[in-house]
Amino acid sequence: MPLLTTLTPAQSLPHDAQRALLIGRAWLPGVGPTLVAVHGDALHDLSCLAPTASELLEQPAPAAAVRTALASGQAPRVADLAQALANSAAEARDEDRPWLLAPCDLQAVKASGVTFVASLLERVIEEQARGDASRAEAIRAGLSQVLGDNLAGIVPGSPQAARVKELLIAQGAWSQYLEVGIGPDAEIFTKAPVLAAVGTGADVGIHENSVWNNPEPEVVLAVNSRSEVQGASLGNDVNLRDVEGRSALLLGKAKDNNASCAIGPFIRLFDAHFGIDDVRRITVGLRVSGPEGFVMEGSSSLAQISRDPLALVAQAIGAHHDYPDGLMLFLGTMFAPTQDRHGPGQGFTHVVGDVVRISAPELGALGNRVVHAQAAARWHFGISALMRNLAGRGLLGG
Repeated sequence: MPLLTTLTPAQSLPHDAQRALLIGRAWLPGVGPTLVAVHGDALHDLSCLAPTASELLEQPAPAAAVRTALASGQAPRVADLAQALANSAAEARDEDRPWLLAPCDLQAVKASGVTFVASLLERVIEEQARGDASRAEAIRAGLSQVLGDNLAGIVPGSPQAARVKELLIAQGAWSQYLEVGIGPDAEIFTKAPVLAAVGTGADVGIHENSVWNNPEPEVVLAVNSRSEVQGASLGNDVNLRDVEGRSALLLGKAKDNNASCAIGPFIRLFDAHFGIDDVRRITVGLRVSGPEGFVMEGSSSLAQISRDPLALVAQAIGAHHDYPDGLMLFLGTMFAPTQDRHGPGQGFTHVVGDVVRISAPELGALGNRVVHAQAAARWHFGISALMRNLAGRGLLGG
């Protein structure tokens, strides 16, 4: 399905959109990036509450504040929702009309790795294959004989996990990925710089030298500086498997390229209708539609995560690490695509022109087209530009 045809309210919003409290950011021509909420068929300006998404989530009850602003008329209508969604498609964007940005701004963008057994095994395969996709299938079969289902149900950091670690070391099957998968310490890394994430409809970038890469469909938590989870969104942690497989020290290059992080379409705020227990039950769907007719579908259930979402939050922020503007935390994925695309044993890799759709009934859908990183829209609007813009609009007063 072409990307543009999926960027509609019916395709992009949660199944219970009429009661979901959705906030995001839109680029308004002549104005700049604006904090907005979805209300009916429109986007409404939330500048009366906060200049940034980060600051809104610092409020003690952001959901209640947004509902009050919308009900009282304090948040004026600034764009038609359907038109803004359609205009978010990078290949057809009219820069004289509003479009959606990633819903976060000043938050750090962090990610959790190896949080599902399925993806854990794929990381071990990457490591042993040294980035060579042609070796993956044989390694996968060998590891399955050694590990079987022994890792399923293991609580990371538990005495049982320690015993499994000793067994695997004795069998020569231990790995740095198993260490963070079942050991006491989660893998938490920086996915992208502040303000670098792109939104729904934007192009996402893969490095032109990569020959083995994939999307990673994930739930992304919106966390404030007090470690409080205030909402959730969808994300694509675009990953270069061959680069990371050559060396874990190349994680930065594997994960952080121009437009390699997508979040959106909105942050669904926690309220009486949606909270952390709902997040724990989410199943994230993935569909990749290639320009040559190739289609791949899959899903990732948060019910199978090996570390609870709040446990991951506790490892990312707390007494050991402050984030004064909050953070967006990718929770990881169990989906590591192995479907052959270019021949037997070659597995999956992206091609330019792929359309990636990541969806969940509770959060809507995030859609992006794949290009080489250098062909994606250049990232020019950073923190200093945002501060100048907000100051010029009189939004930074005490």
